[in-house]
Amino acid sequence: MDEPMRDLAQQSYALLELESRRAGEQEFHDYSFVVFPMAKAYEGFLKKVFLDLGFINKRQYLGDRFRIGKSLNPHLPVRYQWDWVYDRLAKYCGGEELPMFMWETWKNARNKIFHFFPDHHEFISLDTARKLITEITCVMEKVLLECRVS
Repeated sequence: MDEPMRDLAQQSYALLELESRRAGEQEFHDYSFVVFPMAKAYEGFLKKVFLDLGFINKRQYLGDRFRIGKSLNPHLPVRYQWDWVYDRLAKYCGGEELPMFMWETWKNARNKIFHFFPDHHEFISLDTARKLITEITCVMEKVLLECRVS
């Protein structure tokens, strides 16, 4: 991971530790803020992996138009698949298991807690925040090992 991504990951772990020590003093209704830095690091990590594997170009990597969620969505309609990486990941990384894990982690640890849906309140506990941070860490390690990313 590049330094800015490492800093974000460390920030999530620091917030997790801080909030764990404060348990019982002041409980928050939602601990999404603990996951946010790690989710942002995951986004940067994925973009870098996609660049390193040749799935996106430098312009897409540096630009603000490439969408991780769209590119990882296994159910993306064909008409939107011009910058889709899910299928290429499945071929390169030996099947759909890892790309699906990457997608599920993206959905659970980023989309569901970053966005507000009036009918679905995605408030998370500190324990859930811890699990999501661990899930992001796990998927990043698996990507590096199983997709032979240098």
